Amino acid sequence: MTAGTEAIVSARTIEGRILLIRGHKVILDADLAELYGVETKALTRAVRRNPERFPGDFMLQLSSREFANLRRQYGTSGDN
Repeated sequence: MTAGTEAIVSARTIEGRILLIRGHKVILDADLAELYGVETKALTRAVRRNPERFPGDFMLQLSSREFANLRRQYGTSGDN
């Protein structure tokens, strides 16, 4: 995207990225970053540097087992 332009993301696209983990609806950082048009590391850096701008329940850290299960289910590379 260029400055001053906004892409419209359909509700269906967003809904397709929502996962249920530990009883919470979540969007993976890589998917959220893609929706915002930024790199995953830029998103996580922004959250880490500005924790007061994000609600306490904004993030959760996946366990190694949860991450492995997601990789098996969705074929993610884990390189993001």
